[in-house]
Amino acid sequence: MKEIRLKYGCNPNQNLARLYMEQGELPVEVLNGNPGYINFLDALNGWQLVKELKLALGLPAAASFKHVSPAGAAVGIRLDDDLKKSFFAEDIKGLDDSPLACAYARARGTDRISSFGDWIALSDTCDAVTASVIRREVSDGVIAPGYTEEALKILSGKRKGKYNIVRIDDSYRPHPLERKQVFGVTFEQARNDANISESILSNVVTKQKNIPDRARRDLLLSMIVLKYTQSNSVVFAYGGQTIGVGAGQQSRVHCTRLAGNKADLFNLRLHPKVLALPFLSGLSRPERDNAIDCYLTDYRAILAPDEWPRFFASRPERLTTYDKESYLRGITGVSLGSDAFFPFSDNIDRARRSGVFYIAQPGGSVRDADVIEACDRYGIVMSFTSLRLFHH
Repeated sequence: MKEIRLKYGCNPNQNLARLYMEQGELPVEVLNGNPGYINFLDALNGWQLVKELKLALGLPAAASFKHVSPAGAAVGIRLDDDLKKSFFAEDIKGLDDSPLACAYARARGTDRISSFGDWIALSDTCDAVTASVIRREVSDGVIAPGYTEEALKILSGKRKGKYNIVRIDDSYRPHPLERKQVFGVTFEQARNDANISESILSNVVTKQKNIPDRARRDLLLSMIVLKYTQSNSVVFAYGGQTIGVGAGQQSRVHCTRLAGNKADLFNLRLHPKVLALPFLSGLSRPERDNAIDCYLTDYRAILAPDEWPRFFASRPERLTTYDKESYLRGITGVSLGSDAFFPFSDNIDRARRSGVFYIAQPGGSVRDADVIEACDRYGIVMSFTSLRLFHH
């Protein structure tokens, strides 16, 4: 197939839209549904990300994409009981036996508010357990190199039979040059084929030098995620997954603040008071997500006398500012990747407040010495990768 007609472009008024190849066959096949323009942008970017994660880290990978940036990405590491509860995945049968399902549960769990209505990318053939995780979540579609018969049956029944399912040819290799048009003008550049491997972590510029294996894994994961995140961007990672993605900001420190704030919310979802919230039975996952988000950011609203009975069987105990700060002070060992250099040390100050102890960034700022000094003050290990990863 050389062409797929799309229902419309980025917006319904852009009613002429298609996906096509000038030469050769399209590497994608729609097995179910009718994906749109933005769906395919998310699908093709997400596929590249998870394929690269799998190659670099040797584990099945998954990504949750929204508006051409990942809301979360992860590799297939088992979840502990608290993570399962935080991700509403404690009752999924066979989860521990499917690394791919674990990867998607983690990717979705990075930022469940942002992942609402996501596009999913999977590095491996989708199995029935992964399909059962996807079936539970509000999602637009999925791309994978294949689907088991049972998984395809499960997914095809989603959204009243209209769920978007795309298969991609794992052997497809794109042309080394890529083009796009803006305002009728054609841009051309070499594809970003930068190889992100452990070699980019060799230039450690801080007094602290040791990067443990788990942090190396998380730093590589963060850098690969950055490669497919709209710039400027910063990624916080821990445990083989993203925990905060700050994308598309004009200021570097705003990227760091956004990613750090999301990482804080991710970690606070694991606070005992949050895990013990007395939700009403029958409350949907999105309703619980919204209630948790409000509980953590605007407790006065969610705990108001006329509000809490809509979500909880009993009025929850308030999570105070002191509770939050005390809990977050115990977070440590977080890794951070940045797609370009840090121009000021304020990024380091903010990162440390969210438990960052390992950083990978290109370096090259006129204030590199100030940034290094800030890392040394906190005992942070930082590597200069000399690799900028802007993505537009």
